Amino acid sequence: MRHVRFPEQREASGAAGPQGPAAVPPRRLGDKARWYLPVAVTADLVGAAVPVGLVFDAAGQARPLHCALGAALAWTGVQALRRRYADRVLGESRGVLPVLHDWLILIGVLAVVRVVTAEETPRLAALGALLPALLVTVACRKLTYRHLSAARREAQAVSRVLVVGEPAAAEHVIAHLATRTDHPYVAVGLVPVGGGPLSGGIPVAARLDASMPKAPNRDASAVLRAVRRHHAELVLVAPGARFAGERLRRVAWALHDEGLELAVFPGLVEVSVKRLETLSAGGLAVLRVAPPVRRGVQPLLKAVLDRVGAAVGLLLLSPLFLALVLAIRLGSKGPAFYSQRRVGRDGVPFVMWKFRTMVTDADRLKAGLAGANENDGPMFKMRRDPRVTRVGRLLRRTSLDELPQLVNVLTGSMSLVGPRPPLPEEVAEYDEVELRRLTVRPGMTGLWQISGRSDLSWDETIQLDLQYVDNWSFTSDVDVMGRTLRAVVDGRGAY
Repeated sequence: MRHVRFPEQREASGAAGPQGPAAVPPRRLGDKARWYLPVAVTADLVGAAVPVGLVFDAAGQARPLHCALGAALAWTGVQALRRRYADRVLGESRGVLPVLHDWLILIGVLAVVRVVTAEETPRLAALGALLPALLVTVACRKLTYRHLSAARREAQAVSRVLVVGEPAAAEHVIAHLATRTDHPYVAVGLVPVGGGPLSGGIPVAARLDASMPKAPNRDASAVLRAVRRHHAELVLVAPGARFAGERLRRVAWALHDEGLELAVFPGLVEVSVKRLETLSAGGLAVLRVAPPVRRGVQPLLKAVLDRVGAAVGLLLLSPLFLALVLAIRLGSKGPAFYSQRRVGRDGVPFVMWKFRTMVTDADRLKAGLAGANENDGPMFKMRRDPRVTRVGRLLRRTSLDELPQLVNVLTGSMSLVGPRPPLPEEVAEYDEVELRRLTVRPGMTGLWQISGRSDLSWDETIQLDLQYVDNWSFTSDVDVMGRTLRAVVDGRGAY
């Protein structure tokens, strides 16, 4: 949990007015490391120029230096037009797909330039020369993302936020922000609207009346004083009937006249921004939330990727399957494969296959270990389960025991990416919220796999599964599969 208490917060409770803490401005924490921008630009220039220059020189191109310079400027130009160098964007994403999108635009731009200039370097060589630009940019994005994530865990490179709203709603927003570190916001003050109990974790910077004040600018003046007192960089309004319409409009005017930002929390949690669209209806700002993807091209692409990927995987991994079968049979008595009844999409049961990692009578021994369960939900997890064999520990550590599930993917009972396939006894304890995770096919990997696996609590597992169910897309599946490799190599939470 991230909860930061700045020096001026301690003073605010006893200050007589804005002249107290405001007299000593705090160190700005919202500024990111200054090296992000020059490193990003340099990486893009070098990653494009050097390979193009070398390849074009080897291919006998008349002006390899001109081509290298053109490629470098085109790549940085595409990135600049796509606003990848904006301070708000730098370090915020490690995803491959946005960079790939930019790279495809670069290919299109240079293809046009190639036709106009009659450049004759072989197409495959030219394309290969541009590939390092993609890889170098991805590596640079991951570097800045890791640095920024580490900084935010220490409350650095964050924005100071003043939260305004009805007490219960405002404190809910503050608590949610405090439990996560994957965002730039730290609440430094609270402006409750109306009366109501407060936990006292965040200093009350001001308090607004429950009803519209007689003086039209009274709310705005109170919020502006609170902003100055706590040196807030953003005012975040929590939803509520008491603070909306004309009241919110006047506060927004006052903040914008002072050059300050205003954000409104719409009351939605864990909804991907890809599903949100802003509309105007009769002068009203409307936020449209698109339904989860269930039909159309993306499910078709997912089905094709599942079947083709499973078939190719089974073919290429067949020698590894044979080696693992021999290791399991030699390591302990019993079959090499283990089948278990699981619950799939829409509650339909299926038989899931794995390499056996436990002794043959593991299911019978489970009841005697119930008291040693380390999970806080229906799942059974033990960090040092005595039923796991020596070979089984290695298979679990590397996730190789999951490979036979490619057969389940090929037959359609599972997907490459999706929620964890639950046991029937787990599903029997589900409430209506948890049952929603069964609206899609379970997967070999998913958000739970790349976020800590068995180290996650039950609530965290459900939250990640529901987030996937509501927000999945074909491109997000590809991203999860790419990040799975690192999670497997890391091995965290695998036991």
